[in-house]
Amino acid sequence: LVSLFMSDLMVGLVVMPPAMLNQLYGRWVLRGDFCSLWASFDVMCCSASILNLCVISLDRYLLITTPLRYKLRMTSCRALALILATWTLAALASFLPI
Repeated sequence: LVSLFMSDLMVGLVVMPPAMLNQLYGRWVLRGDFCSLWASFDVMCCSASILNLCVISLDRYLLITTPLRYKLRMTSCRALALILATWTLAALASFLPI
């Protein structure tokens, strides 16, 4: 849940202010090279948010279907690995195209 919070917070603090400027002025008013960086952060934060929701859904599914084996399966190391995989996949999908 903290990872989902961080991705949504980054959308609100990093992605939305330039998008609001773009909407208000009807054009990109910031430096030109900042546009591609902003677009990459937009894709990364939104992808991380979606992937975090998928991981949370998977976690809840495992807890409901196999409640007795859940503690053995979902260790803190595996949870950390899932969070790292989520952010790595989101970063690769957004920053590699630049």
